[in-house]
Amino acid sequence: MELLSTPHSIEVNNITCDSFRISWAMENSDLERVTHYFIDLNKKENKNSNKFKHRDVPTKLVAKAVPLPMTVRGHWFLSPRTEYSVAVQTAVKQSDGEYLVSGWSETVEFCTGDYAKEHLAQLQEKAEQIAGRMLRFSVFYRNHHKEYFQHARTHCGNMLQPYLKDNSGSHGSPTSGMLHGVFFSCNTEFNTGQPPQDSPYGRWRFQIPAQRLFNPSTNLYFADFYCMYTAYHYAILVLAPKGSLGDRFCRDRLPLLDIACNKFLTCSVEDGELVFRHAQDLILEVIYTEPVDLSLGTLGEISGHQLMSLSTADAKKDPSCKTCNINLEMT
Repeated sequence: MELLSTPHSIEVNNITCDSFRISWAMENSDLERVTHYFIDLNKKENKNSNKFKHRDVPTKLVAKAVPLPMTVRGHWFLSPRTEYSVAVQTAVKQSDGEYLVSGWSETVEFCTGDYAKEHLAQLQEKAEQIAGRMLRFSVFYRNHHKEYFQHARTHCGNMLQPYLKDNSGSHGSPTSGMLHGVFFSCNTEFNTGQPPQDSPYGRWRFQIPAQRLFNPSTNLYFADFYCMYTAYHYAILVLAPKGSLGDRFCRDRLPLLDIACNKFLTCSVEDGELVFRHAQDLILEVIYTEPVDLSLGTLGEISGHQLMSLSTADAKKDPSCKTCNINLEMT
């Protein structure tokens, strides 16, 4: 049987967090003969990422031949925000079950996208299911080392400056490595109604009245839901003054929450005053997208321990947790 031509002119487009469209050119004489496509898809994690894969046995996705371009989709082999290389091979399945194959095409590299809003809406729904009842609170607080606050006073005009969010949480979160903000906590101890005295981030705490950061002039966005191989679950929320740079960033990427009525963090008017509540059963990480003036709050040393095991710095999400992972195939 006549040999198949090698596919060429590979094009990859319409890339999402778990799919892409691919097309290529081949000789007209092959179009009616080809019965299957072999797609060699490799994750570009590092130079040793394929050290366990035998060079002569590529990891192939096998698809029946369909008109091009074709869509490749699947969360079991495609991860968000990940670099891949792809090459293709065409084949004819013969009567004895063996394949006549072409040569491998050139290799093309691409990077998958972030979670879209519909994926984050799935995460939000999962987080809502375990959020628990709402508890009142009155301050946002930020724990850090004494030197951090001294630097803000000496070199940053007494302001806590926004910094780039790290890669903690879900791998597909649009905020990771993209959104600038200042992290705050607001969770309280159930028995005291006050912030806990322990902290994984340092023994010094800046406290600011909740209304300084969260009020009817602020938009609230849901950004992420994750755990780190523990029983604790974290939700990341973004507070962005309306019309700010952070607000414009979030508007196109994150689900907007009603500040007075949601399962995570609320600001409502009761008897003429602003009242604030947080979810009891989630650890909330709140990103405020603007600089924060230290003169608007108080700074002091806490009496508890520094629980490093609770730190979320560059924390990796547990991919096997059924509580906080989503099925991308459903979207």
